[in-house]
Amino acid sequence: MTKEQIRETVFRVLGQIAPEANLNHLKPDRSIRDQMDLDSMDLLNFVVGLHKELQVEIPESDYPKLSTLNGCFDYLASRKNAA
Repeated sequence: MTKEQIRETVFRVLGQIAPEANLNHLKPDRSIRDQMDLDSMDLLNFVVGLHKELQVEIPESDYPKLSTLNGCFDYLASRKNAA
C-alpha cells in the first residue's frame, strides 16, 4: 500500500464520519478532532473505520498518534510498510 492510498483512505473514513466537513481545508499538523469538532464517539468510529479499511490493529495507547493528519499518515504508513 502506498502513502497516497493511505491518505485517500484516511480522507474517505473522515468523510464518512463527518460528511458535511470540507476536508480540503484541514491543516495537516493541527488536531483533526479540534478542526472537525469530533467527539469521542466520532474519534472511535474513525479508528474503527481505519481498522476495517486498512486491516491494521490500532491499540488504544496509539490513538494519540492519530491526532493529526500527518500523524495518521506516518503511523499508518509504518504499520502498513508503505512505500
